[in-house]
Amino acid sequence: MKVSIDQDLCYGSGDCVYRVPSVFTVVDGFGAVLPGREDAGADALVREAAEKCPSQAIRIEG
Repeated sequence: MKVSIDQDLCYGSGDCVYRVPSVFTVVDGFGAVLPGREDAGADALVREAAEKCPSQAIRIEG
């Protein structure tokens, strides 16, 4: 399952990085998925981060 962050929705709270620093990072003040970690969408912690994202910017597909 693919994980991504919708940059149009993200306002840079950093909650995703706090929850799953092995998958998420901050680039230019906004959340981003670390290179090579795009397939981490099945991880329970990533799914929880998506559910709790304050801007609902994390997308899980597949």
